[in-house]
Amino acid sequence: MVPRTGVTVDICLRDVPIALIGTAGGALAFWADVPAGIAAPVALLIVVDIRVRRWRRRT
Repeated sequence: MVPRTGVTVDICLRDVPIALIGTAGGALAFWADVPAGIAAPVALLIVVDIRVRRWRRRT
């Protein structure tokens, strides 16, 4: 059985300058004693480009 609707999640790294800014921001947050549960996801969202696409197969 094949589902009619679906979700595609694309995860890829951003360009180098933006990735460096995200890495530096995350390092600064860790240096300033921000909890890792907050700093790591925010830095990851800056460094990684996440696209969620919903698609539906036409019949």
